[in-house]
Amino acid sequence: MRIGTSYKQHPGLADHWDAIVIGSGIGGLSVAATMAKLAGKRVLVLERHYTAGGFTHTFRRPGYEWDVGVHYIGDVSHPRASSRRLFDFLTDGELEWADMGDVYDRIFLGENSYDFVKGLENFRAQLHEYFPDEKDAINQYLEKVIATAKKAQLFFAEKAMPPFVSTLFGGMMRRPLLKEAMQTTREVLEELTQNQELIGVLTGQFGDYGLVPSESSFFIHAMVASHYFRGAAYPIGGSARIAQTILPVIESAGGEVVTNAEVTEIIIDNGQAVGVKLVDGHELRAPTIISDAGAVNTFSRLLPEAAAKATGFPSKVDEVGASIAHLSLYVGLKGTTEDLGLEKTNLWVYRDHKHEENFKRFQEDIRAPLPVVYLSFPSAKDPDFDRRYPGHSTIEAVTLGPYEPFQAWENTPWKKRGAEYDDLKASLSERLLDTLHKHAPGTRGKVEITELSTPLSTRNFAAHPHGEIYGLQHTAHRFEQRWLRPRTPIKGLYLTGADVCSAGVVGAMMGGMLCSSAVLKGNVLGRVLKHQAQTLSAKVPKRRTPARA
Repeated sequence: MRIGTSYKQHPGLADHWDAIVIGSGIGGLSVAATMAKLAGKRVLVLERHYTAGGFTHTFRRPGYEWDVGVHYIGDVSHPRASSRRLFDFLTDGELEWADMGDVYDRIFLGENSYDFVKGLENFRAQLHEYFPDEKDAINQYLEKVIATAKKAQLFFAEKAMPPFVSTLFGGMMRRPLLKEAMQTTREVLEELTQNQELIGVLTGQFGDYGLVPSESSFFIHAMVASHYFRGAAYPIGGSARIAQTILPVIESAGGEVVTNAEVTEIIIDNGQAVGVKLVDGHELRAPTIISDAGAVNTFSRLLPEAAAKATGFPSKVDEVGASIAHLSLYVGLKGTTEDLGLEKTNLWVYRDHKHEENFKRFQEDIRAPLPVVYLSFPSAKDPDFDRRYPGHSTIEAVTLGPYEPFQAWENTPWKKRGAEYDDLKASLSERLLDTLHKHAPGTRGKVEITELSTPLSTRNFAAHPHGEIYGLQHTAHRFEQRWLRPRTPIKGLYLTGADVCSAGVVGAMMGGMLCSSAVLKGNVLGRVLKHQAQTLSAKVPKRRTPARA
């Protein structure tokens, strides 16, 4: 495992592989581990950052550690839950989870707060209590969310099919979902109710996919909302454990994960992807090249211009558009979770239910009130945190925002962008801290360190050109795109990750499963779930038959 080392320091690394994956986000790691485990493939994963994991990685400062993108995961608390079975497959069961308890999210609309509680019927009952005159609308909403999420399986399965099979049956597989996918979240909800406070509550997790209700496809909303109906959990040991537990699986088949290894070009020979070129000019070869760098980077930066244009994809990528950027304030505090009175529950803090209006105001003027502040308490969620960092706590305060106010500094070096930039960051940090202190008053006077990441941080470390956090944006138009699939028109070149499937850790992981299916030419997800079912059955002790008298 070559974590934290550069390619130049390891000249003995082989030049030829069964497959090369560009990027070590969960989409890249999941496809590499799946190919290693199911087909014994020697897969090389190349990461431009100094650590593996993409948005699942953590970073440290003396006495502190923060996750950068994993704040909670749904559908993993029970060993038989589908997402849990996928993680167990990828990590050989080494990744452990801490349940977040009965309330995973709390939505604040002004002074009113609303708990999202674990368990579908508990969630229903809680909403009925908050909105007793809207019981029918709430019931219809829940039914529609569940029905829409169930249709996702066929829709995504079609993406992994060979072209001739997709041509014959693809339309039939996609059609059941397209009605909901082509409506916005607000359109669907306003067919059910005109209670804007209720709509504001039900869409209170829109930051998980980065689009306000009037712009997001109801499909992505349904997938995210249903993902948490059984509650949420957090990786024990922090989100870095995700990559740490997947890497040995890749290595077990002779694969490698190399950091500080930036790919500058996908090598095309006679119309086929045959390798990659690194920033130092070194070339590595494989018959299968898989990009976890996102559709934007793959077709605008990594492919030779002529090859990219021949696919017709660059213009299609621009049509769909990149997702929103974000700001994250990483806060380190003196004192334990108990000392500071911190909870595991995530807080979504809004001024009121007018999400579109508030968001538009901030997009036009970054000095306007923050449209949302998401507060996450990783040290409270992780039961191992106190062992690693005794007497300390960490918090993340996140808001969504535009890239444009930061664009003037995009060509300046990290941490050396000038006084004006530093002043802007200080102002934003202060506003995020004000919200934190209001909703977690025990933090006042306990803050030892703060560090704000801006869209330029995402651009710098993740190579997302506009600091986008969720790849391509999740509009209705996105889900119309038949080209957005693992197999590209260039022989030997595949896409994995969130752009193949959807936002979030599990969405990107599912993108890896779909890519594995396309590369290995089979139903990988079915094989994985069957494999895990057999593993679980083997672990259950057999009942002894009582001896007969």
